Amino acid sequence: MAARDRYSRKLECSQCGNVGFAEVSETDDRRQGNRDFRIDELPKGFLTEFASTDPRKYMIRCSQCGHKFRFEQKTVYAPGGEPRR
Repeated sequence: MAARDRYSRKLECSQCGNVGFAEVSETDDRRQGNRDFRIDELPKGFLTEFASTDPRKYMIRCSQCGHKFRFEQKTVYAPGGEPRR
């Protein structure tokens, strides 16, 4: 069984400025075609709109203003939270 890479990623709503850090994980086995991406913990103020094992397709909704956006977009990592490559 493959281990999982865990990291934090900043979520920021471009409409209202709501900010928080999501705790996420994905498989570290690069030979697999599927990254098995999962959001382990969403910050308060954000909801899952459409879950996916591909971070480019995972959709988030801001619960303050209702704006929807992709998880994997231009974001900032928490200090020390950058994924290993």
